[in-house]
Amino acid sequence: MEQNNAVETEKIRSAVHMGLPLSITTYTFPRQVELYVDQVLSVFLNELHHPEMKDFLAYMISELATNAKKANTKRVYFEEKKLNIHDEKDYGIGMRFFKADTLVNIQHYLQLQKEKGLYVRIVLQHSEDSILLEVRNNSELTRTEFKRIFDKIARSRQYTALEEVLPKVFDDNEGAGLGLIISILMMRKIGVPGENFFVLVENGETIMRVIVPLQNVREEKANLYELSKQIVAYIDTIPKFPDNIMRIERLLDDPASDIVDIALNLGNDVALTADLLKLVNSASFGLQQKITGILDAVKLVGTRGIRNLLYSIGVMNLLGDQSSEVQGALWDHSYRTAFCACWLARHKTRKAGLVDVSYVCGLLHDLGKIVISLMYPDPALKEKILRVKDLRHIPDEVFSVLLSDASHPEIGAALAEKWNFPQMIVASIRWHHEPAHAPEAFQEIVTLVSFADMMVHFQRQDIAFYQIPADFLQKFAIPSEDAFQSLCAALDAEFAADSGAS
Repeated sequence: MEQNNAVETEKIRSAVHMGLPLSITTYTFPRQVELYVDQVLSVFLNELHHPEMKDFLAYMISELATNAKKANTKRVYFEEKKLNIHDEKDYGIGMRFFKADTLVNIQHYLQLQKEKGLYVRIVLQHSEDSILLEVRNNSELTRTEFKRIFDKIARSRQYTALEEVLPKVFDDNEGAGLGLIISILMMRKIGVPGENFFVLVENGETIMRVIVPLQNVREEKANLYELSKQIVAYIDTIPKFPDNIMRIERLLDDPASDIVDIALNLGNDVALTADLLKLVNSASFGLQQKITGILDAVKLVGTRGIRNLLYSIGVMNLLGDQSSEVQGALWDHSYRTAFCACWLARHKTRKAGLVDVSYVCGLLHDLGKIVISLMYPDPALKEKILRVKDLRHIPDEVFSVLLSDASHPEIGAALAEKWNFPQMIVASIRWHHEPAHAPEAFQEIVTLVSFADMMVHFQRQDIAFYQIPADFLQKFAIPSEDAFQSLCAALDAEFAADSGAS
């Protein structure tokens, strides 16, 4: 993120709900960057409904970032003084004068570390039941520094209150010692155990990592799931799945029926046939020649593929009102995700099972958002939902989570289950922002849909390349940022051309 710009609330919200990292990089950690980090943290925690953590985490970030900046300053100071920071004798000599020398000439040393590319990077990320907070800097800890930090961490475990610390701890050479102990004590106040604080050295970086458990998140998610099912059950304006599609569905389940029977029944429904042929001939399926007959479409796609396409058509017919700007934007995103998911399945995985289901899973991944967007314009429906809230004694905070983007996967999954969709589709809806937590049997399709969703968000500049998980890029054989940008641009252009042609 660009720390010089105003806080981009929507990008922060997107990162929270997609489980993507937010990264802020600075070379000198000036006051304006500290204030910017403070604003980002406020938006981040408000979106998670945990604003009470803000002061504690802000202090921790400030303390760790200041220490990281100081570690970078040490490197340029020791280099200028021609001292070897890894030699214990030189380290002792350097630290004797480090504080006094750098205090009177700090701008000089900050400029030196900026010229050498020594950065401080702050990372925030929300996972299913915790917050990951990291402060990174590209100066590896020396053995002496490592030992001192672990000594402070060990000593912090002796104390239960700040009053015990002040008379006992102060280190003139490493003045950050007291701050680190205070940080760890503050973390305990919001339920972060000492073992959730990690010091790592990886790939040339020193990483200070804190895992902040979100209290009662698992219970809240379980409540939201049950609540979502209840809400869906009460939304009687959403009808049962269309009878014509359910009739074909029953035919597909009948072992006595064959492809010709299915094609004949589909052909008797002119509107359904038109929708199906339009879908099969779209660029998503990459056919070399146009399919004009329903029998050819059934032969090409197969019975499982036809079933999945019928789910897509049914949902679009039921919920596909694009008259409002919000609805139009949601469906545009869904179509694009379906297009990218289908392309990835065909060209990157080449697995028939994924190809068959990729389009429908991509199209319906945000089903919950579509349902939520339909709730608000209808005052009668909104009133009905509020009655559910009162009858069930649902707390305001939990209810606000339910009717926000935070719960849209559960709302969508609950509706998909109401319509008896296959578990693979339900899983891709429920877990598309948390693919690592999806059941093993559905990991591949959920990861594919999640990556397709990220590609579309990247195309629209909602997220940055650094937020794309490296293991996703590796899985889909995308070697670099340039390759990813080129692929996204090409798919965006191909989708636009197909939309224009239709």
